[in-house]
Amino acid sequence: MPSTPNPEAPKGDRLQKILAQAGIASRRAAEAIILEGRVIVNGKVVTELGTRADATRDHIRVDGKLLHGPEPQRYFMVNKPRGYVTTTDDPEHRPTVMQLLGQDAQKKTVGEHMKLPRLYPVGRLDYLSEGLLLMTNDGELANRLSKAAAGVEKTYLVKVSGAPTDQAIDQLRRGIMIDRGRLNEVRSGRRDRVLTQPAKVEQVRRGENPWFEVTLTEGRNRQLRKMFEEIGHHVEKIRRIGYGALVLDVPPGAFRELTTGEVQALSRAAAGKKVERKKTLPEAATLKKPVPPKRRGFNKPRKHTS
Repeated sequence: MPSTPNPEAPKGDRLQKILAQAGIASRRAAEAIILEGRVIVNGKVVTELGTRADATRDHIRVDGKLLHGPEPQRYFMVNKPRGYVTTTDDPEHRPTVMQLLGQDAQKKTVGEHMKLPRLYPVGRLDYLSEGLLLMTNDGELANRLSKAAAGVEKTYLVKVSGAPTDQAIDQLRRGIMIDRGRLNEVRSGRRDRVLTQPAKVEQVRRGENPWFEVTLTEGRNRQLRKMFEEIGHHVEKIRRIGYGALVLDVPPGAFRELTTGEVQALSRAAAGKKVERKKTLPEAATLKKPVPPKRRGFNKPRKHTS
């Protein structure tokens, strides 16, 4: 027998979701705003977190200001430099990726009078890592991309100390046991270990401290550093150059808005569908050519005078 709709079922979205979509604050911060009695729905102060409303029909005010519906969804690629944290705020007062999209940078990129919406990073790059970072106010897509089950490919250039053997690199390709959580973290008196998914690993520059191109389909905490530590090699540098079909193509500290086609490709990748990446890599996604060492004892010929 088909079920009949419950006329008493709550309608609309939760208030904290509506506030977040309107760019007022993150959902967690929006909950605090509601509990403080700063939200009015149709003339009544609301302080219960379970309250639902319809942003298209109800009059919702925050601190007396009327909401005008959700902000348009925006998507950006940022080239995060080393020394920035991937968070909206840092208790240690270190530079955050939010500062890269600050007002001064906006004026140069999107115009004097255009304001960016409240954006959030998708996934993380640790403090010492650099490269491609996605930022958006599309929470649904961000959540789908962040789930390991989505299998979205992320490609990195990794410089390590010392030259790993072919056998050690094969271990990384097949999958290797690493510590779950933070580095050297011990839980309940034992190390919590997990097997990584198979990875694509190719050497792109030889030498005493070689570079590797590594492609992962998961994003565990400090995963690349742990993987190479397990085979006895310290990671010196990490630069993310690919995310799904996207390839890093802006210089360090810069950002640009994604095209409609790039956003669609991200949605396909989040749904587990195969996407194609550019074959020719932009300058930002490649290693600089090594500078040849200066020749010692070489002097320019002297000019002869008559």
